[in-house]
Amino acid sequence: MNKSVFLSRFLWACCLLLLFYLPTKAQIGEHRNDLAIGVNGGYVLSNVAFLPKVPQSLHGGLTGGLSVRYVCEKYFNTICSIYGEVNLAQIGWKERIWDRNDKPVINETTGVAEQCQRDMTYLQVPVFAHLAWGREQKGMQFFFQAGPQVGFHLSDKTVKNFELSDRNLLDRVNNTVQQDTMAVQNKVDYGIAAGVGMEYSHPKMGHLLLEARYYYGLGNMYKDTKRDFFSTSRFSNIVVKLTYFFDITRTRRDQAQ
Repeated sequence: MNKSVFLSRFLWACCLLLLFYLPTKAQIGEHRNDLAIGVNGGYVLSNVAFLPKVPQSLHGGLTGGLSVRYVCEKYFNTICSIYGEVNLAQIGWKERIWDRNDKPVINETTGVAEQCQRDMTYLQVPVFAHLAWGREQKGMQFFFQAGPQVGFHLSDKTVKNFELSDRNLLDRVNNTVQQDTMAVQNKVDYGIAAGVGMEYSHPKMGHLLLEARYYYGLGNMYKDTKRDFFSTSRFSNIVVKLTYFFDITRTRRDQAQ
């Protein structure tokens, strides 16, 4: 079994665990029926794992969208939920164009250091198993969440300060440049995300969450057959975001601790 098939099957296994784990556990825990919706926003740092390698620094962009959470049970001290988002995210990569002396490459035409990055917009849909410990009604919680994420490519552009015909390839320590002009071939991205954070809850003000999250892409952005140039082109994202929820339905306060 090759690596891509194994990773795909592993992703589907995570989806099945997410679908069946919480409803099964709810049969023996304290029942909850808490539905909340809200908005989220934050900052995402991203890059792409290329093979052949492309030296990069982290690409920065904004992310934000809608959030929904359904709390279905409290099992001992663990508050169990299903958490989902629909977000627009500005991701991509920023190339590190340096020479063999570990200095920026100077363009011979413009006389300035060459810079190139790819700015992309994706619609990202993560679905998490959300586990929390702390106060439900008023106070602080610590939480951990993990699950699959699917992304859909919407648009992209290449931002550079030189003409492709005038770039300085002689001084570059790495001459892989195919990614500068290649269009995205696989429009659907998929992988696994996980995050940790803190939540403050108030019965009248709602819920405020601060989270740090990491996404590891399993799908390649470009085709990866033996005839294609890149055998690997997978995204990874580091996300820091705030989320605000307000309750739609909530378990009666005298039933929750």
